[in-house]
Amino acid sequence: MKIFVVGSLNMDLVIKAPFMPENGMTIGGEGFMTNPGGKGANQAAAIGKLGGNVRMVGCVGEAFGAELKGALDGYGVNTEYVKSVGGVSSGIAVIIVVDGDNRIILDAGANAKVSESLVDEALKEAEAGDYLVSQLEIDLSIVEYALKKAKEKGMVTLLNPAPAAKLSEGILANSDYFIPNQSEAEFYTGIYPEDETSAKKCAEKLSEQGVKNVVVTMGSKGSACVADGKYYKAECFKAKAVDTTAAGDTYVGALVTKLSEGAGIEEAMTFASKASSVTVTRRGAQQSIPFRAEVEAL
Repeated sequence: MKIFVVGSLNMDLVIKAPFMPENGMTIGGEGFMTNPGGKGANQAAAIGKLGGNVRMVGCVGEAFGAELKGALDGYGVNTEYVKSVGGVSSGIAVIIVVDGDNRIILDAGANAKVSESLVDEALKEAEAGDYLVSQLEIDLSIVEYALKKAKEKGMVTLLNPAPAAKLSEGILANSDYFIPNQSEAEFYTGIYPEDETSAKKCAEKLSEQGVKNVVVTMGSKGSACVADGKYYKAECFKAKAVDTTAAGDTYVGALVTKLSEGAGIEEAMTFASKASSVTVTRRGAQQSIPFRAEVEAL
């Protein structure tokens, strides 16, 4: 099965800091690095590195465009539908890492140029049973359009609703799998999921809004899913977190890769948990995502 990722490509500008500076404060940092990222590109990279048949659909600008496309090419991602646009930078993410956790500031840049016509062009080769994955770092109207077009073609759709934003009925109704983390789940439902009871309540609230299947990632507490009224749980694989950047994107990419291979949701969740547990032990975004053999060795 083919997997189409409609979403963002960013260049990450990353620096480690001992603590978050207060207003007007300058502090010393270390370990500055640039690293290709963006939630869409990260998920496409994860799918490519884990063996999926993936196509990235998005836009890059004049700054960092060649680097962003080249990185995905190197991970086995088809970038035919990554278009270069003039007069604007590629998306930029400024990331401050403190004690292994990250704070991120985004400039959409070329990500704001993703269009309905680009989605149409990419989905011409899509067939029933193929997969479409999206997030919320591009215009929400394009996310809604892509999900709707995918369902018209009989595709399976996955939405990672991040960063959290108010969503239309069309987006929710056309999402076969809705994959928030804990804070995002709380944003959409008012319930913070941390165990079976609260995860089920989250899923029930989301199903009332039109969502079909819910997978909630809960950090060190693993992940939970309510699909077709059944509850599934995948434990977290223990790892020493160095940088959590791209951990959630790795999970989504790994999940859809296994689903596209015919795996059941429980098997896919376990595989995704393994993959993301490797990601957090490394610095950076796409470069921290493991290859298939590394995950299977766990």
